[in-house]
Formats: sequence, structure tokens, C-alpha cells
Amino acid sequence: MLKNCVFKGNIDTKKWFASAAIRAVKTMAQTAVSVIAVGSTLEAVDWKLAASSAVVAGVVSILTSVAGIPEVKCKD
Repeated sequence: MLKNCVFKGNIDTKKWFASAAIRAVKTMAQTAVSVIAVGSTLEAVDWKLAASSAVVAGVVSILTSVAGIPEVKCKD
């Protein structure tokens, strides 16, 4: 489960941070789009809800990335 954990010494930390940031931004965008799509018009969109949901999704993405990211392999 924690094969590619960021806290292991044989993981490229810079590559991990870059990959985790990309995953977090994609997750935030997907969450924001899904919340915005629920509002039938732009005036009906709850922008505070969309922003806060996106931020929470980004934080959760970073936290789950701590366990490991498939793109970042262990150095041998």
C-alpha cells in the first residue's frame, strides 16, 4: 500500500511534489466543474460552494497522494 510513499528515502521528492500538484489541480478542476454544472445558469451557481468544494478536493488529493503516486517509482 505504501510502496511509493513520499516519506521513503528512495522516492524523488521533486517529482512527487510535481505529480501530486498536477493531480490536485485536476481534481480541483473536476470538482469545480461538477458543482458548477449543478447550477442551471451562471447566476444560480453557488460560487462559494464551488470554490470550497474544489479546495477540499485538492487537500484530500494531496493527502491521498502521500500514500504513493503510481507515476513516481522508487529509486533502485
